Amino acid sequence: MCSPLRSDCAIMSVYFRNLAIGIGIQNFPEGLAVSLPLQGSGVSTWRSFWFGQLSGMVEPLAGLLGAITVVLAEPLLPYTLAFAAGAMVYVVVDDIIPEAQVSGNGKLASWTPILSFIVMMSLDVGLG
Repeated sequence: MCSPLRSDCAIMSVYFRNLAIGIGIQNFPEGLAVSLPLQGSGVSTWRSFWFGQLSGMVEPLAGLLGAITVVLAEPLLPYTLAFAAGAMVYVVVDDIIPEAQVSGNGKLASWTPILSFIVMMSLDVGLG
């Protein structure tokens, strides 16, 4: 546990304060996006204000649920990230290379993913 005199605790408290300020700044337009249309449709100012507040109340619960989900799914993360990377490579190969063939850059577009794969595999093996 951190004591108030330790510098790492001070750094963490500054980090958490900045995070809370960032979340608050991000929540302000979201509350407006709920409140202003309600008020424009004839709902009273206070009622639309409270609906805007309620729209932000689910975020701590959703954040907690998301954190729990990440902790439980952590063993699957390497596989899901590898799947996402493979999907991105597939999109490049399936969409961009045929389009490059039409514009006359087919060889460059075909060799670039191959060379990129070789570089990434070399870095993976070399750096561990």
